[in-house]
Amino acid sequence: MRQLVLGLSAFYHDSAAALVADGVPVAAAQEERFSRRRHDPSFPHEAVGYCLREAGAELGDVSAVAYYEDPALKFRRVLATYAGAAPHGLPSFLDGMPAWLGWKRHATRAVRDHLAGPRGRAVPEVVARRHHESHAASAFFASPYPSAAVLCVDGVGEWATTTVWQGAGTRLRHLAELRFPHSLGLLYSAFTYFCGFKVDSGEYKLMGLAPYGTPRFAPLIRERLIDVKPDGSFRLDLRWFEFLRGRVMTGPGFEQLFGGPRRRAEGPLTEREFDLAASVQQVTEEVVVRLARTARRLTGEPRLCLAGGVALNCVANGRLLEDAGLTELWVQPAAGDAGGSLGAALAEAHERGAPRAHLGSGHDAMAGALLGPAYSDEEIGAYLDAHGIPYERPGFDGVAQQVAGALAGGAIVGWFQGRMEFGPRALGSRSILADPRDPGMQSALNLRTKFRESFRPFAPAVLAEDAKDWFDLRQESPYMLIVGRVAAAQRLAAEVPEGVRGLDLLHVPRSTVPAVTHVDGSARVQTVDGRHPRLRRLLLAFKERTGCPVLVNTSFNVRGEPIVRTPREAYACFMRTNIDLLALGGFLLRKEEQPPWQEERDWRDGIPMD
Repeated sequence: MRQLVLGLSAFYHDSAAALVADGVPVAAAQEERFSRRRHDPSFPHEAVGYCLREAGAELGDVSAVAYYEDPALKFRRVLATYAGAAPHGLPSFLDGMPAWLGWKRHATRAVRDHLAGPRGRAVPEVVARRHHESHAASAFFASPYPSAAVLCVDGVGEWATTTVWQGAGTRLRHLAELRFPHSLGLLYSAFTYFCGFKVDSGEYKLMGLAPYGTPRFAPLIRERLIDVKPDGSFRLDLRWFEFLRGRVMTGPGFEQLFGGPRRRAEGPLTEREFDLAASVQQVTEEVVVRLARTARRLTGEPRLCLAGGVALNCVANGRLLEDAGLTELWVQPAAGDAGGSLGAALAEAHERGAPRAHLGSGHDAMAGALLGPAYSDEEIGAYLDAHGIPYERPGFDGVAQQVAGALAGGAIVGWFQGRMEFGPRALGSRSILADPRDPGMQSALNLRTKFRESFRPFAPAVLAEDAKDWFDLRQESPYMLIVGRVAAAQRLAAEVPEGVRGLDLLHVPRSTVPAVTHVDGSARVQTVDGRHPRLRRLLLAFKERTGCPVLVNTSFNVRGEPIVRTPREAYACFMRTNIDLLALGGFLLRKEEQPPWQEERDWRDGIPMD
């Protein structure tokens, strides 16, 4: 009889569920993909239901439910923070403490109540794992390594903000930690907030903004905000931050240091924001490299596993491979709190004796991160027919050939294939694809398809065997979490004209694949092998036509919405944007053949979700 462990993250942001069978991840999904509420913090009822259905199981078949953090310990940290900040922060205290005095400090009891439901069904044992333990377990146990150093860096869990572990077999040994309020994640979030972006979701925008600026504020950050030791340990000077005392990250102190008030959301970006982003990015990379060196020294392990929100900083990850003395790096594709659900389940499963059956396969346990729901051609066809949607049905091989030709002709394609990805990146199942050779494609995708800021870079998906000819990478990057420079053979010798700076740098060509080349000549690369077979087939067809084994790969959504999950959501996004073609499994839909789009009837009120 198989051992099933259900892992949950919930109640703060990015709620998710994951199911592990005999130590192997079989299903995982964020609740936002079902609720359509971005970063949904609510209990993941729909994600739980999906995971059980995917495994052909019921709740009664589950051996244990693992929650991703310890709510009692977190309550003590919250209480100590309020007490230490008093009398400041009284409004925040009055707003947040009633929930903590009630259900939040008993979150595992709330988990049990949600699972039991109104009918009071039987619930398996609910156990709480530590937040950073869940991150570490998601990183190491799913990795392809029998042993490795593990580094977890985020905002804060219960108390820990940075931890170092040693993984061997089915065991994790905790070696060192830094504690709240000294947090690299919160330092980065403070600059995210100060530059006018939303905390816990806008950090990747700050990372994308950094190459437009110069790190002129980095010495000031090191001098006033963070004291970093040679081993990577650090302390923040809390006089300059507001997160201990209220609901905002920064206040007058930050304004005094960095030349005026914070940028308002949606306000114009100035040279100050470019330079602030470049500066905190530089400091963050320096700290992470030092921490990785320390992890290597403490463990003697040349391979490193990485998780926690800071692990999604793919630019820093690229620096690790260059400067930290590592032979290999593996980053959990769901490195943030959603991935804590998987880590909690893996930690509990291996503690109960489950093996790491994937070791020796040469691959990790994540199945390409394709752990979400899929839709068969029969289901897709039934949806299209039920709503009178015009389509062609050439089968997948025909779709791949026709889409490759359309991409080569400048089309933008919505690509909906197989199981949905787990984690924040679209990896070729729920993607928007385009030709990277088109110098106007980056702006067209940002402004007319994604409806987002023009400065945002796009990632290349490249055939793994061709990656070295197009990008400087020391290892594979199947999860789009490592940045490397565009290979010298693909770079252009164009010089930046005098006086061109800021967002005008976008218009300076830098390589033969300008749509995926950032302004500093870098790219956030996805190497595509057999783990993503349908995207691989398309890349091969595109290469046959063009000689280029690279495509623009961005998530199938528009700004402010989660990535699409269902055929209906894919069709709605197709019709609301300038996407030219939609590939739904073995079906192909052309924009010019579709009936007029009726927003009210079709999107807000009408067509069934599935």
